[in-house]
Amino acid sequence: MFRPYARRPSNRLLTLAFAATVLACATPLRAQAPAAPAAPPPIWAGSVGLGLALTSGNADTSSFNLTLKAAYDPMNPHRVTADALYLRGSSEGDLLINRSTFGVRDEYALTDRALIFGQVRYLRDTFKAIDYLVAPTAGVGYKIVNTEPTKFGVDAGAGVVWERDLDLSTTTSGAIVLGQTFSRRLSGTATVTEAATGLWKTSDFGDSLYTFGAGVTAALTPKSTIKVELLETYKSLPPLPTIDKQDVALIVSLVYAF
Repeated sequence: MFRPYARRPSNRLLTLAFAATVLACATPLRAQAPAAPAAPPPIWAGSVGLGLALTSGNADTSSFNLTLKAAYDPMNPHRVTADALYLRGSSEGDLLINRSTFGVRDEYALTDRALIFGQVRYLRDTFKAIDYLVAPTAGVGYKIVNTEPTKFGVDAGAGVVWERDLDLSTTTSGAIVLGQTFSRRLSGTATVTEAATGLWKTSDFGDSLYTFGAGVTAALTPKSTIKVELLETYKSLPPLPTIDKQDVALIVSLVYAF
C-alpha cells in the first residue's frame, strides 16, 4: 500500500543530520590556525654611511665623509632623533674642508600634525674658523603634508647660541631658528629629500647661519642604499674677511641601515 508519510524523515533523523552538518562545518574552523599578529615597528632604527673618493693625474684629490643617524620611536607621542656628519677633503695635499656636525632632537606630538620640540645642534668648521657653535633651542612644528609618499613640515623656535671662533673668546647670544623639511618617495626604491635651516643671533641679526641639503637615495638591497647629497653652509658674518661665506659640498655615500 502506498503510504506517503513513510518517506518523511523522523525528528530523530533530522536532529542527527543537523548535528553532522554542524560538525562538518566546525571541524575546518577548529583546525585553522589563528592569523599571527603583525609585528610592531622597531623602537630603534638607524643607519651609517661612508663615502670615499680619490682622483689622480692632473690633480690629486681625496674626500672622506661619515654619516650616522638614529631614531628612537616608542609607541607614545615622543620621538628622538640624532644625526652626525664628518666631512674632510683635500687637494694636492692641502686640506680644503674639515667639518663636523651633530644634533639631537626630541619631538612630542600634540596631534597628527602639530608638535613641540627641543634640540641641540653642534658645528665645528675649521675653514670657517669656527672652533665650535652650540645652539640648544625649543619650539613648535607643524606637518603641512603628512602622507605616506610625501611629507613636508616647518618649525620655529628660540634658545641660546654659544660660538667660539679662531683666536677669539666665546660669545653668547639669544637665538631664533626656523626649519623646513621635505621628503618624497618616488618608488619602492627611490626617495628625494630636502631640508633647510636658519639661525639668527638676537644680539646681531646680521650674524646668521644657514644650511641647506638636498639628496636622492636609491636602494641596492633591503638594508643598503646609495645616496647623493648636496650640502650648502652659509655664514653671513665669518670671523675674518678672508673667509668665504659660502661652502658647497657634493657627497656620495653608501648607507647601511640597522
